[in-house]
Amino acid sequence: MSPSGTHWDLSDLFVSVDGDLPVQALNDLEQAVAAVEAARPRLTNDITVQDWLPILDALEQAGIRQRRLAGYAFLRFAEDTGNQTALSLQNRVTQLMATSENRLNFLEHWFKELPDDTAQRLIDASGDRRYYLQTLRRFKPFTLSEAEEKIINLKDVNGISALLNLYDIITNAFTYTLTVDGESKTLTLDELTSYVRDPRPEIRAAVYEEMYRVYMAHRTELAQIYANRVSDWRSEMIDLRGFREPISATNIMNDIPDAVVDTLLSVCRQNAAVYQRYFRLKAKWLGLEKLRRCDIYAPLARADKGFTLEQTRELVTSCYHGFSPVLGEAAERVLNSGHVDYLPRPGKRGGAFCYSCLPELAPWVLTNFSGRPRDVSTMAHELGHAIHAVLASGHSVLAFDAPSPLAETASVFGEMLLSDKLLAEETDPAVRREMLATMVDDSYATVMRQAYFVMFERDAHRLAADGRTADELAEQYLMNLREQFGDAVELADEFRWEWILIQHIYHMPFYCYSYSFGQLLVLALYQRYRMEGESFKPRYLKILSYGGSASPEAILTEAGVDITSPSFWQGGFDYLSGLIDQVEGMD
Repeated sequence: MSPSGTHWDLSDLFVSVDGDLPVQALNDLEQAVAAVEAARPRLTNDITVQDWLPILDALEQAGIRQRRLAGYAFLRFAEDTGNQTALSLQNRVTQLMATSENRLNFLEHWFKELPDDTAQRLIDASGDRRYYLQTLRRFKPFTLSEAEEKIINLKDVNGISALLNLYDIITNAFTYTLTVDGESKTLTLDELTSYVRDPRPEIRAAVYEEMYRVYMAHRTELAQIYANRVSDWRSEMIDLRGFREPISATNIMNDIPDAVVDTLLSVCRQNAAVYQRYFRLKAKWLGLEKLRRCDIYAPLARADKGFTLEQTRELVTSCYHGFSPVLGEAAERVLNSGHVDYLPRPGKRGGAFCYSCLPELAPWVLTNFSGRPRDVSTMAHELGHAIHAVLASGHSVLAFDAPSPLAETASVFGEMLLSDKLLAEETDPAVRREMLATMVDDSYATVMRQAYFVMFERDAHRLAADGRTADELAEQYLMNLREQFGDAVELADEFRWEWILIQHIYHMPFYCYSYSFGQLLVLALYQRYRMEGESFKPRYLKILSYGGSASPEAILTEAGVDITSPSFWQGGFDYLSGLIDQVEGMD
């Protein structure tokens, strides 16, 4: 199938008139939920395995129907966030999901309250659903009464979830004006930010000036939405559930100990000088006294090379095929499924993502492709996510989704395969130098930038609890930037408001350390691949095939990785320092 570049095809979820929800799908969900409810009388402390497994099967069927409906509504909204019908549909489905979750909540609550020996007996008999049940038990100390959990579900639908939808509606409606080569262009955010790698310093500066002009006009309402997000998180996670600190809730969800995350962030902070050194070198290479923040991603040499969509698809799939036919076939399955929405347009959700709905369905991928080299890396990244889902498709829907800390493994590994392929095929020393520098640029964006987002979030959640204003949060963000860049980068004052542009801190508090985790993990895995060659590949494929059927620590320990060790994380920065040495040696 050749890429159409238009809307994706959602018919594998539903074939419905005018995008509405089919009555049969709603009936199927109702019947599945009712089947679980009918099991309530059998839920006793002496329940037999023979009685338990059909109940777990019924829960799985309800989950399948929920995910199908929720996926359809989310993807409809993502393809056009300004579409009132799609927004109404998403709101209806969100309400429906909250209602069905409340009806199913009794089973989760009962399982968490079982005596340890009874729970372990059922876990041992549950096969592929084992880790899912262990996860439920992990949340036992932080679970409220059944009635309270129902109230929280309903509160979220009409409260924080609605506010986050509002954030998306506001920001995805933004348009930007940029003058390039004498022509004034009206652009989406993704089209605008493609110019941050423009070789002309005046264009790079104009990009950030325009981006902040638009966002600053709405900073009051966007900052207020964030303040409410932080307040809601604290009220639920700290005051009601009793987590030790705000980030602990995310860590428990990720099944990563607080101490491991503390170690990761501490090692990142200790290595800020690695990138400060690089930025000083880059200023020299660009003929600047000091880099401005808008020069961070500047190319070392002018590169006018562009890529068509077809070239990109062929290049990325060849990278995956080159590593393993298993990965290449998975990539082709997704690209040929009609599940990819490639091109930017007004109202379409910005950025890029991969959405894995059900194990048996090819994932859906959204990009905003404009033909730049960065878009090729984005395609490799998002297809990596999709490949991860395809390799995990043999699991139950309850054990399918990779835990967040491992969710970036296949995507970042795919980008490294692409970089290696491009470097191997390039003979021009200047171009090779530029490619290596781009790898350092990208590693900064994935490791250090994301780690400092999380450091800011920790500060912001603390300050908000003390009643600090948005201006004070902005001042804290600026202080974090100054620590991150030292005296190597000049910071314009408007960058103190960069945090209102970061979608993740609104939608998924503290998620961003997963990017730092994933990049540093992949650097370690990729070095093993280079040393071990073919013998490494089965272990890597096994990591991906686990999906969400085991804890991150268990999966990585089996692969010989110790995430509790500071030296493991430091190894990633040592590799990056060596990469900077290579670029400097080509000066």
